[in-house]
Amino acid sequence: MEIQQLKRCPVGIQTFSEIIENNYVYVDKTEYVYRLTHSDAKYFFLSRPRRFGKSLLTSTLRCYFEGRRDLFKGLAIDRLETEWAESPVLHFDMSLAKHVDKDTLESMLGFQLSQYEKIYGKSDGANKLNDRLTSLIIRVNELTGLKVVVLIDEYDAPLLDVMHEERDLPVLRNVMRNFYSPLKACDPYLRFVFLTGITKFSQLSIFSELNNISNISMDDPYAAICGITEKEMLEHLDGYIERLAEKLGLPHDEAVRKLKERYDGYHFTWPSPDIYNPFSLLNAFSKNKIDNYWFGSGTPTYLIEMLRKYDVTPQEIGQRETLASAFDAPTERLLNITPLLYQSGYITIKDKDEETGLYILDIPNAEIRTGLMESLLPNYLASRTEQGMTLVAKMYRAILRNNIDNALTLMQQFLLTVPYCDNTDYEGHYQQLFYVIFTLFGMYVDVEVRTPRGRVDIVMRAGGKLYVIEMKLNRSAADAISQIDLKDYPSRFALCGLPIAKVGINFDSGKRTITDWKIEQC
Repeated sequence: MEIQQLKRCPVGIQTFSEIIENNYVYVDKTEYVYRLTHSDAKYFFLSRPRRFGKSLLTSTLRCYFEGRRDLFKGLAIDRLETEWAESPVLHFDMSLAKHVDKDTLESMLGFQLSQYEKIYGKSDGANKLNDRLTSLIIRVNELTGLKVVVLIDEYDAPLLDVMHEERDLPVLRNVMRNFYSPLKACDPYLRFVFLTGITKFSQLSIFSELNNISNISMDDPYAAICGITEKEMLEHLDGYIERLAEKLGLPHDEAVRKLKERYDGYHFTWPSPDIYNPFSLLNAFSKNKIDNYWFGSGTPTYLIEMLRKYDVTPQEIGQRETLASAFDAPTERLLNITPLLYQSGYITIKDKDEETGLYILDIPNAEIRTGLMESLLPNYLASRTEQGMTLVAKMYRAILRNNIDNALTLMQQFLLTVPYCDNTDYEGHYQQLFYVIFTLFGMYVDVEVRTPRGRVDIVMRAGGKLYVIEMKLNRSAADAISQIDLKDYPSRFALCGLPIAKVGINFDSGKRTITDWKIEQC
């Protein structure tokens, strides 16, 4: 079919005025802007993962408060707002201050202040950052006769990459605390304060002093304030789906299913509409190709460091149950990695048990699952990642062709590429490695699966088959098969509707690879 002429997708464009003025496609979020700016509170905080639309939302708020009504013509807020009262806006973008030391951070904050001081002037006695911000807010109010709007985007960006460091975190945190401290004292001069970020640093003055700040991150009315819901995708972006479906040679509904599987699945409260990752979705439409765009844009180093710090194995990242107070905890008081995984977008809310108040958290979608495993694989391969990834791809091909024997031969070669490391003389090390590799394939993989008579080491679904895998260390594949038979593991999966294969694998801790394996069809 003939595809209609489509607007350009605003990939990487975070400025609302640029999107509207240059006729990029825009998913209308202005009803949320109206709701936010007409609520009872004055101070707001919103946490969302990186590249999830926080900066665009902040830019939209700026245009709204500057009274640029022409930009909002035809959007939801155009029929809701009647006053369009202008306010002076101080907009600070902290994403510019990543990977910096104390002096550079102070210099960058000073530079952002100086841009407004050129417009409104600077008090002679204000030299420190907090004094300059206090003076600036008061001066703007006096010169304009209007209360001031303060927008701070990515407030925590300078701290994210040092959150695992005991030396640098307190130093940079003190700089940021001093910078933000005037917001409470300047309350009489402020109309609206909005901050975005990924994590919550409770020891910053924002959360320790602004006790009246409204954290809307998990509020039902703002569940879809960032990201793209399926309804919005079908309403605003259906032409792109048609174009992608034609490129892939798929029916429309099948293209939607593939997009949903790869990019959907986020929930920031419960119940909540399904929310797609906007960065990945728009990239997929722009490039007319489904790929791992969000993960490809960079995995934060702090995530890998924190996984090591909390000794989290790959299979432990998802499938978590916790109370809201636990997974939304401040960064400095983390007892486990759940809050960081949630706030960063690597796990999300999947359900809630109303009886206990427990939230069920898991990895959102296929992009995050495969991206995580790809990021973790170098921990096992060190400098040989490229060679290892090639073997992983060949294993995938073999399994898709139902040649598990060839796949295990490749696995044997793969393990020989893994450099020597400590703690490889236990079965769990190889179980973790199997989980990472098989998850990279995008296949269903689960570990320690309960049955009436015990736990199966690994269950994998691939190539139209279900594999029940038992692993042994320094024993034999025959012993592994015997345990499968003794415990009658396959009966647990008899109703799955797939052919079942039993796989027994033995690892040799001295050789650090598979020494033998046995495959039997049920």
